[in-house]
Amino acid sequence: MCPLVNELKKRNTLETVVCVTGQHRQMLDQVLEIFNVIPDHDLSVMKQRQTLFDITTNILNGIKNVLEEERPDVCLIHGDTSTTFVTALACFYLQIPVGHVEAGLRTYNIYSPYPEEFNRQVVGIISQYHFAPTELAKKHLLDEGKVQKDVFVTGNTVIDAMQHTVVEDYHHPELDWCADSRMILITAHRRENLGQPMHNMFRAIRRVLDEHTNVKAIYPIHMNPLVRKAADEELGECDRIHIIEPIDVFDCHNFEARCYLCLTDSGGIQEECPSYGKPVLVMRDTTERPEGIEAGTLKLVGTDEDTIYRWFTKLLDDDQEYAKMAHAVNPYGDGHACERIADILEKGWTER
Repeated sequence: MCPLVNELKKRNTLETVVCVTGQHRQMLDQVLEIFNVIPDHDLSVMKQRQTLFDITTNILNGIKNVLEEERPDVCLIHGDTSTTFVTALACFYLQIPVGHVEAGLRTYNIYSPYPEEFNRQVVGIISQYHFAPTELAKKHLLDEGKVQKDVFVTGNTVIDAMQHTVVEDYHHPELDWCADSRMILITAHRRENLGQPMHNMFRAIRRVLDEHTNVKAIYPIHMNPLVRKAADEELGECDRIHIIEPIDVFDCHNFEARCYLCLTDSGGIQEECPSYGKPVLVMRDTTERPEGIEAGTLKLVGTDEDTIYRWFTKLLDDDQEYAKMAHAVNPYGDGHACERIADILEKGWTER
């Protein structure tokens, strides 16, 4: 959302007010600093070992006062987080129009990803503006009965953000460590993968790293203690992987641009890595980004140990298979999504 905030602030006909919930404090502050975005309101809801109940109730109580004070003509929210769902709900209660950025992504299994798929679908019911990143996302919305004039295909703002973060003259000690090897980027944190699925994922990765001496992996680990415990048990003694603390969006995008391939259960990385020609193995049973599967930039490998091991090995050993994924066209945008969204809002305001 940060590049969109900065684009909106350029428009003289629009007044832009920024509210953050602080759902993920450390990661949020890094992003705000990189894009020089200063919030007008900060709910600071994050606390140790917070649950979905904590996040939901704390945001709902906090956002009410902000919305009543500002009374916006439209409230823009992004994606599928609890912040997104709860803010949309509060806007519904106060009858404030909602604009959903990154609208229309679907798996149609409300428990996968959890709770994100539920969040997206509910926000879709409430929203007045639907900013869909792709034609498929638009189709989902129209199939659900959304009015065509309210659905706009804009591309994804994450592609816009990457244009401000990836630089040629970039250095990092972890990349120096990997300089003599092919570098694999790993992210894993999904709630539905906690427990045995995550252990399966890590065991598969460990097997491949043990068998390939010219490969090293970097895993910026999530703050969740259950994720850290599983990683320590399965990967802790492997000298070919560095488990590091979370990195900011600037480092993350530059790591993505320089990796050989990525294994992830995240969402945004499924769009980001293909922009750099990097294959992505998606360690989930479903994805709300099937365009990448169809385009060939992503491979859905689930959480079965042998399946992950087989595909990870294949991309390392089979140059032809790797090239097919690396050279596929990224379907998620051209870097102008923020301009399109701002144009739509500005036009809608001036034509009122």
